[in-house]
Amino acid sequence: MKKTTVLVFLMAFFTISAFSQRFAYIDTQYIMDNIPEYQAAEMEIEQLSTEWQKELEAKFDKLEELYKKYQAEAPLLPDEVKRDRESEIMELEREAKQLQMQRFGQGGDLFKKRQELIQPIQDKIYEAVEEIATRGNYAVIFDKGSGPNMIYTDVRYDLSDDVLKQLGYRN
Repeated sequence: MKKTTVLVFLMAFFTISAFSQRFAYIDTQYIMDNIPEYQAAEMEIEQLSTEWQKELEAKFDKLEELYKKYQAEAPLLPDEVKRDRESEIMELEREAKQLQMQRFGQGGDLFKKRQELIQPIQDKIYEAVEEIATRGNYAVIFDKGSGPNMIYTDVRYDLSDDVLKQLGYRN
């Protein structure tokens, strides 16, 4: 009998505790879109990406031009000259692919630049969210902006504007 009473008491306690928890959500994409520093960082990243893409396109265009010239002249060239040209073309192709990996590959220059410019903004957002969660006594705050994590959200629980305000920005 005592075990049943204790079990019922514990179940009631946990049920009441679960209902007293506060939940909310934010939209990090919305927040970042309303931060001028983020927009400036995105523009700088886009400019760098475009510049590096043009650099790569120029290298690949030059490579293609050399290859076409080689194909046209190949029947008339001695074997030794053919090998030299083929080596030159393969070396240029290797350099172009290496530059492509350096700029756009995993852990490449673009990734590093994005980390350098965006990470401090994300850290500030996290600190603001943490402060709001502590002050508002929220048990959980979901991020609606990081993917389709929630099917339904009630606008009353959206703290995105509060995070912007905490950071000193207005939407």
